[in-house]
Amino acid sequence: MFSYLIRRITYALPIMLGVALVCFALVHLAPGDPLVSILPPDASQELAAQMRELYGFNRSYPEQFAVWVWRALQGDLGTSIASGRPVATEVIRAVGNTLRLAAVATLIGFVLGCLFGFVAGYFRNSWVDRAASVLSVLGVSVPHYWLGMVMVIVFAAILNWLPATGMGSGDAWAWDWEHLKYMVLPALTMSVIPTGIIARTVRALVSDLLDQEFIVGLRAKGSTQFGIFKHVVKNAAPTALAVMGLQLGYLLGGSILIETVFSWPGTGFLLNSAIFQRDLPLLQGTILVLAMFFVVLNLLVDVVQTLLDPRIER
Repeated sequence: MFSYLIRRITYALPIMLGVALVCFALVHLAPGDPLVSILPPDASQELAAQMRELYGFNRSYPEQFAVWVWRALQGDLGTSIASGRPVATEVIRAVGNTLRLAAVATLIGFVLGCLFGFVAGYFRNSWVDRAASVLSVLGVSVPHYWLGMVMVIVFAAILNWLPATGMGSGDAWAWDWEHLKYMVLPALTMSVIPTGIIARTVRALVSDLLDQEFIVGLRAKGSTQFGIFKHVVKNAAPTALAVMGLQLGYLLGGSILIETVFSWPGTGFLLNSAIFQRDLPLLQGTILVLAMFFVVLNLLVDVVQTLLDPRIER
């Protein structure tokens, strides 16, 4: 197991370097001058040159990339052009908010997805299976930003049950109802796609496992339905866990529209602001941290999946 872990970490290092290179290249390929947001319209050439030198934009791209990676390894992601605050401080606060939201949404999606998937798999070709399949397809197909706006209209504007935007008063987050009520609508909206994907995956796994020879053997030996269910869960758990880990990674980086709709101050909201303000250091730092989270999360999922199913290591 230790050698497998070392090998997976070794594979992850060049991936991280490649991700950093892609993040840097894509951001710099975008049109526009990043200093437009802070320089006055009548700024002199001397002032523009000084600002370019201050942020390092006067260097060649290979030099900028090398300096950026070296500073990032030391925890320095630069300074935001728009706010003047350290990028690391901005990103850490936003990542914490997104992690809370994505973790709750993934947990909801995992529970509901496994429930729908197991029920549909056990009752194949029945109306329950068809209903679960329709709900799964709808969950993956419905645009999230549209669903978020509908939920705001219904539950916040019409029924006045839940707040529409924000994450509560005060700077410190607490797991109490005063703060959790702000998370209900965005978390439910974000959980729709994971629910559909996990439900379809688990349904296919359960349907295939029930036709396996060892299940037929268990039934022939007189095993109870609960005993068979435990074997099915044990064999389906590694794949379901891998899908859940991937969905958590996708939600960390793909929540920009939902966080914008609900004004949730996470990485998606931060990315949206950085894009419109052309804040290159903030944009690069946020994308890099999210990409590193995704790589590390994949590594952790692989390790946990191997612990649950030793056949993967072999």
